[in-house]
Amino acid sequence: MTPRTLADFPVTRKWPARHPERIQLYSLPTPNGLKVSIMLEETGLAYEAHRVELDRDEQHSPEFLALNPNNKIPALIDPQGPGGVPLPLFESGAILIYLAEKTGRFLPSEPAARYITLQWLMFQMGGVGPMFGQLGFFNKFAGRAWEDKRPRDRYAAESARLLGVLDGELARHEWLAGDTYTIADIAVFPAVRNLIGFYEAGALVGFERFAHVQRALAAFLARPAVGRGLTVPAA
Repeated sequence: MTPRTLADFPVTRKWPARHPERIQLYSLPTPNGLKVSIMLEETGLAYEAHRVELDRDEQHSPEFLALNPNNKIPALIDPQGPGGVPLPLFESGAILIYLAEKTGRFLPSEPAARYITLQWLMFQMGGVGPMFGQLGFFNKFAGRAWEDKRPRDRYAAESARLLGVLDGELARHEWLAGDTYTIADIAVFPAVRNLIGFYEAGALVGFERFAHVQRALAAFLARPAVGRGLTVPAA
């Protein structure tokens, strides 16, 4: 049976909604999670955030799997989805597109500009996100102790290449899809921030070489909505 109310979703039994009229976000402040919390803050949509504790394996709970069978954050439920019917969504890129279309913000309506924005969103999803994450594993976590540094160096080289692509585009424009801030930037810059911050890989990729990425990252982090979104969900 298709859920017709928020209470029909099993996830709400594990994470009860105090404000059932709001968008329900299930997430953590990781780069993928931050895409959505920042987007929600940027759009001003009312939402309620629920913290999914990975160290407690909550992403594998039956309630969460009923919302996202891929057991990854973020996921959300919009109780006022299309046609007034609740809409469950997972995959951060799909959520960004949905929220942009729901609000008419951060995704251009003009066809050429729209597709250019989606192009850079896919670049993040297919390249920046996975490659930066792999480098983070080999540099920050278990891979750090491995004697064979070839896996780490492979991902470091590819991450540096991707940063070079971003740098070249940002040399020509203020933001990735032109001179207007879009969901492409909301997708990319949490991953860049995490690479040089939490993953401690700035020296490995020679981040000092990418002046235009540095400039855009600073502008991104200076946005008030970004500052608010970086703390969601609270610990």
